[in-house]
Amino acid sequence: MTEKPLVGLYPGTFDPVTNGHLDIILRAARLVDRLVVGVATNGSKGPLFPLEERVELVEAEVGDLARRTGTTIDVRPFRGLLMHFAREIGARVIVRGLRAVTDFDYEFAMAGMNYRIDSGIETVFLMASERHQFIQSRFVKDIAQYGGDISSFVPPLTLQRTLARLRQVRDADEKTSGA
Repeated sequence: MTEKPLVGLYPGTFDPVTNGHLDIILRAARLVDRLVVGVATNGSKGPLFPLEERVELVEAEVGDLARRTGTTIDVRPFRGLLMHFAREIGARVIVRGLRAVTDFDYEFAMAGMNYRIDSGIETVFLMASERHQFIQSRFVKDIAQYGGDISSFVPPLTLQRTLARLRQVRDADEKTSGA
């Protein structure tokens, strides 16, 4: 009898996708047979990019990682409960990245709740690599918004798109404020 392939799910908003996200995706892809990167709608975070564009950016950025690891990496949007999506795609593992102790408190509580919803799906925590431990999408957007250099935090395509989107937002704000 052949064992089913191990499907992992790495969820997030990816607004924008960072080098830290890509580090976790690369490392997770080495642990599973198939990795699904689940891009959450999460409108409560006030995303810079619409869902479709976040999915497109993640797809563009993970293509090389899939080739390098030989693992199938799919990028899919989702809304609603993470555990419902995990069941839908047949995930047996949820991958979460940890940067610091503050992440652990939140992620530990979430893993406990998820386990209560479906004890057949395990949560695996991967520590961010040392050079990526401080990167957060929110900080990346803030730095870029105020003219800082984010090139070491995001891949090139995401850099271009983030700067272009922030220009669009700034231009729209200037038009509405009459400046």
